[in-house]
Amino acid sequence: MTEKILVVEDELALRETIAYNLKQQGYEVITAEDGESAIVQAKSENPDLMLLDVMLPNVDGFEVCRILRSTMNFPILMLTARSSEIDRVLGLEMGADDYIVKPFSMRELLSRVKAQLRRVKLIRNERSQTTPQAEPIEILRFDNLAIDSVRREMTIDGQPLALKPKEYDLLTYLAEHRRAALSREVILREVWGWEFSGGTRTVDVHVRWLREKIEKDPAKPTRIITVHGVGYRFEG
Repeated sequence: MTEKILVVEDELALRETIAYNLKQQGYEVITAEDGESAIVQAKSENPDLMLLDVMLPNVDGFEVCRILRSTMNFPILMLTARSSEIDRVLGLEMGADDYIVKPFSMRELLSRVKAQLRRVKLIRNERSQTTPQAEPIEILRFDNLAIDSVRREMTIDGQPLALKPKEYDLLTYLAEHRRAALSREVILREVWGWEFSGGTRTVDVHVRWLREKIEKDPAKPTRIITVHGVGYRFEG
């Protein structure tokens, strides 16, 4: 099946150049030139991946990412002329999976696209190999926290926990390696993959999000422990 990519870029020449190169690689390409139309296109077309410019008219890329992430899980690769760390981190906090700083080479862009689509394909293959009759369903339980690795769902006190895809992947990885001190570099490699260039700061940001969602009760012990000079350890 041909993968569909939504290219959101207000600069006509760059939008057409990106679209042309993606089509040459065999992808189906749809485009949008501003934030509002990007949201509409994403919801109607349900693309496999979005290339999203940050500086857009009407609604900027950060807000587009935030809105779509509340209901949709396809990879979002942000295109930005801003190279400062805070801007990159902001994009990740809004739910982006990766980013690329302008000016960029088309070869690098295509490589990032392939890496993200490959990751999604691996996840889908894992799901398709799991039949409804498969027993037992693997569920990790830690006090009031349950992780269903088949349905990719988590609950606290029996209530569904709303997590972004990468938050789920991170928490599952930490839980599967319970009580092991994991470095940020190892976590970044295993959860995000070698191709990801977000840096170890990305791990810290996602750990902070998880703590806000799973450690709301001050009477309960901290689940994700900071191991100074190393990284993190999950105690459950």
